[in-house]
Amino acid sequence: MYIDGKALATQVRDEIKQTIDKRIAEGKARPGLATVLIGENPASQTYVSAKRKACAEVGIESFAHELPASTSQAEVEALVRQLNENPTVHGILVQLPLPDHLNEKAILDLISIEKDVDGFHPLNMGLLAMKGRKPHFVACTPQGVMEMLKSTNTPLEGARAVVLGRSNIVGIPMALLLINANATVTVAHSRTKNLPEVCREADVLIAAVGRAQMVKGDWVKPGAVVIDVGTNRVDDASKKSGFRLVGDVDTEAAAQVASAISPVPGGVGPMTIAMLLKNTLKAAEASE
Repeated sequence: MYIDGKALATQVRDEIKQTIDKRIAEGKARPGLATVLIGENPASQTYVSAKRKACAEVGIESFAHELPASTSQAEVEALVRQLNENPTVHGILVQLPLPDHLNEKAILDLISIEKDVDGFHPLNMGLLAMKGRKPHFVACTPQGVMEMLKSTNTPLEGARAVVLGRSNIVGIPMALLLINANATVTVAHSRTKNLPEVCREADVLIAAVGRAQMVKGDWVKPGAVVIDVGTNRVDDASKKSGFRLVGDVDTEAAAQVASAISPVPGGVGPMTIAMLLKNTLKAAEASE
């Protein structure tokens, strides 16, 4: 079974739009999301454009800040402080990666935790890691993965879960969410010994390592649920663009073994944007 992230995201976005329409009818503030894009990275431009379009579709006001790659650290920090103080901005998204001369950590640390709709602030990450505490926001991609698992009625309590990848954006918060759902979690990575064997132990396998089709069909336990977070370009002369998108999993082979698997594209990607919209609405509601 393929998990249709696009259809699930559409459902989430419809619910968000209904809630926002009701807010506006009641005279409440329209949720606002500020996007900060520095430089001319084509992938980042595409991502920000998609996020702004999604905002418009559900009724979130979008504030675009596009800065040249030469923008200084002081200028970026000044903008973030300005957005922190702006009451019409409920969420702040600084698109990563940043140009090499900028200090990503210092910039992300400046974002108010009440407006950290990406869930990357160390305080929000720390709260997620603490038992009995709740962060203001959870990183969008892991949050979207949890919604996908919920939609398939995947049992997590007591399940063996393997997260392949340990990034701050996906791997670490993903593992913490699964721990909070009472799964037994292994975080695997490039230095894990006997990696295929470790993956084969998983009832739930989350692939977020950024290597095209790294996870083979024989890495997957029969009946496991596989969520493929990866988005990788591979050459394909038959495509007008000259490439096609694939995940971190050999989808065709893994689908023969797994009970459910998310495709690439059309899986996790749409859910990530849907969770960003959901977090922005949550920020607006919390500010009242």
